[in-house]
Amino acid sequence: MAPLQKPQPGEPLWWLDRLWKELAERRKYADVMRQYYSGDHPLPMIQEKARPAFQRLLKQSRSNYTGLVVDATAERIQVDGFRFGDEDVGDEEVWRIWQASAMDADSDLLITEAVKVGRSFALVAPNPEDPSTPIITAEDATQAVVAYESGSRRRRRAGLKTFIDDWTGDVWATLFVDGLIYKYRAAAPQVGSANGPRWEQRAVAGEAWPAPNPLDVVPLVEIVNRPDLLGEAHSEIEDVLDVQDRINKTLIDRMMAQEFSAFRQRWMTGYEVPTDDNGQPIEPFKAAVDRLWVIEDEGVQVGEFSATDLGPYLESIEADVQHMAARTRTPAQYLLGKLSNVNGETLKATESGLVAKVRQRCRPLGEGLEEIVRLSLQAAGDDRDLSSIEVIWHNPEFRTEGELVDALVKMSTLGVPREALWERWGASQTEIAQWRELADQQAARILGGDPASLFGPKPDVGVTEAAADGDAD
Repeated sequence: MAPLQKPQPGEPLWWLDRLWKELAERRKYADVMRQYYSGDHPLPMIQEKARPAFQRLLKQSRSNYTGLVVDATAERIQVDGFRFGDEDVGDEEVWRIWQASAMDADSDLLITEAVKVGRSFALVAPNPEDPSTPIITAEDATQAVVAYESGSRRRRRAGLKTFIDDWTGDVWATLFVDGLIYKYRAAAPQVGSANGPRWEQRAVAGEAWPAPNPLDVVPLVEIVNRPDLLGEAHSEIEDVLDVQDRINKTLIDRMMAQEFSAFRQRWMTGYEVPTDDNGQPIEPFKAAVDRLWVIEDEGVQVGEFSATDLGPYLESIEADVQHMAARTRTPAQYLLGKLSNVNGETLKATESGLVAKVRQRCRPLGEGLEEIVRLSLQAAGDDRDLSSIEVIWHNPEFRTEGELVDALVKMSTLGVPREALWERWGASQTEIAQWRELADQQAARILGGDPASLFGPKPDVGVTEAAADGDAD
């Protein structure tokens, strides 16, 4: 099929080209953040003449602190459920849909990706096999992009999902705009090529082109980390990359000092070096643990150069790590691995900055997750008021079991509902639902004249009577 003509502003292909170019620019940023997260940092700069001889040292000189910063933040942002504003506990139907798409696991991937590169995406689609259970898929930040209405950071105008087909190697694209779904394909552009893909219509058997969008809105939802008022999102490690490079540079300097200072260099004065028949100097001594140097001339003096002090290198690295910890509000003991003679209150104080940061990050991240749930319930035909949906976040503050139970007991004396106490304890929404059902069953047995149910299930009547008969015998 011949390539389509140059599009006019507002046409589907115009949106496709625009979003593709924006996605290509975002990939550059995401690739850099992923390299630093995985420890694949740029090699420290040294003289070009020395580079081939020290490739091994260069690769060993990278210590990945930026990855720890991302993990320390993302591991404390966990979704425990969703609830409507007038409910005390999580909504069971929402959690069923969430789990049916394995989002109880994939939400961790979405959050980690957003913390790492600034954003991630989720796509909501109706399920033709089970209309009550829509399909939610986690999408990569390098394969999806959303455009918003002019002057708005939340009303989605268009969305694009792309990927490489495993069989043909072509680029497949799905465009969501104006209540329709347009599908395209193109040969993958050459690396370094200034020209974009040459798009062609991609027909699907039994499906109209363009296909109607059953949700009537862009079903691609963006989950952003550290957003600003201009609509940009930022990685958690964006502003500490220079600190990581500085640490790596200090590491290579330290390793080179170790390499050249590992063997103590000796000097000698007043000694005449012997030569061979050609006048070439002969090495007079060979250093080894089982060899002894013997010099008969009393005027000869022997000494050695002092070893290089590695202390300043280590202090410099520790100072840079402390700088990174302060800027990212990551507890220094996470990065330095030092923790000794620290009581619970001190440890809690050192983590207060990280906990406060995580709570702040949850708010913008939660907006995207709530929109995913709203679209899912809309696709399932739920007629409730979906504007009050909110995320139930796992408590980001770590406490010992004793501290937590003691706090919950004190809260119960203030009249806090039991379901809220269970949630604060860390129970999942499934566990809370089970516990509530068991508690209701127990209350029903008590009201039915069975107060012994407070002390657990009764023994089997037949077994009890048999035991009684045995005692009588």
